Formats: sequence, C-alpha cells, structure tokens
Amino acid sequence: MSELDDRLAALGIAIPHQAAAPAGVYVPAVISGHLVFTAGQLPFVDGELPTTGKVGAEVTPDDAKALARTAAINALAAVAAVIGSLDRVTRIVKVVGFVSSDPSFFGQPGVLNGASELLGEIFDDLGVHARSAVGVAVLPLNSPVEVELTVEFS
Repeated sequence: MSELDDRLAALGIAIPHQAAAPAGVYVPAVISGHLVFTAGQLPFVDGELPTTGKVGAEVTPDDAKALARTAAINALAAVAAVIGSLDRVTRIVKVVGFVSSDPSFFGQPGVLNGASELLGEIFDDLGVHARSAVGVAVLPLNSPVEVELTVEFS
C-alpha cells in the first residue's frame, strides 16, 4: 500500500475502482499534457443518486455538502482511471461545482466546501485549489450537485 492508500484508509474514504458510466456522449476524464480534466461528476453511490432536488428546497445545505464530497470522490475515481493511480497527483488545480439551487438559496460556496475539504484531507497542501461555485436551475437527473476537477500529475 502507498502512503496515499494509507491516508485514504485512515480517513475511511473508498475511491471507486472505476469511474461512473457517462450519461451521454463523453468520457469521464481526459488527459492534456500533465493535466487531467474530469467531466462533471454526480454524487452517485452504487449507481444511484441518494437524493434529488434543489438545494434550499428539497435538499438541505448540509446534505448537499455531503453530496459534493461524494461527487468529488467520484471525480477522483475518474482521475485514477486515466492516470492509473492517485499517487501520481501533484496538485489539485481547480474545482468547479454546480449547485441546483432554489432561487432563494445563495450558499453555493458552503456546499462546495464538501468537495474542497475532502481534497484537503486527502492531499494536504497539494489539495489547495482554485474554485468556482455556481448556482444553476437544474442539473442532470435532478442531482443537487455536480463537481468537476482539473488535476496535475507526473
């Protein structure tokens, strides 16, 4: 086991062995140079969305934050699928998160902290990243959140 595997085990985080199947005509992640760009990842657990709806209406901000964490785990699975191992990650460059928001909800950054905190737990200083947190009217499959990553690797 690698140091990263030990850290994941200590944190109780399991990265899926394969990326979620695309819901359209795209791939879960692509490599360009020393960067991996993931497609937007939904918070699937065992192939299912644990909850659906808009944050601030049917979904609480705390539940959405946990879903953002799950979506980031799924994005890491997509990264691992194309580079072979997360041990090759040298930096989390950027996180882009989308939050399906009730019109009165404006806490998108707090929701995306679920993804950002996870990346910090796993990668320490290498997990510090730029980020965009965007409120949207609706997401695929009525998911409350969607997360995509840009990751540097060696």
